[in-house]
Amino acid sequence: MTPPVPARKSRIEAALLAELSPSYLNVVDDSERHRGHGGWREGGETHFAVEVVSAAFEGKSRVARQRLVMDALKAEFDGGLHALSVTARAPGE
Repeated sequence: MTPPVPARKSRIEAALLAELSPSYLNVVDDSERHRGHGGWREGGETHFAVEVVSAAFEGKSRVARQRLVMDALKAEFDGGLHALSVTARAPGE
């Protein structure tokens, strides 16, 4: 029997922890607020909000920070993640 696939939230958390070593990470499945909108599917896990604080963002522009997060989650976007709201800060900001 194959083991169950972890929920998308857990996979997002694991990917961001591995790539960015954040000092703070909050991942929220925001899918229900988007019911009926493009990309929404029954069961959710299509729209997420991420707040992440990481030293990896120091000296980087807002766009560069977002790109780091999006790159870390490429597999999730390829697998059906439709939308991601990102708040990315360096420590002390």
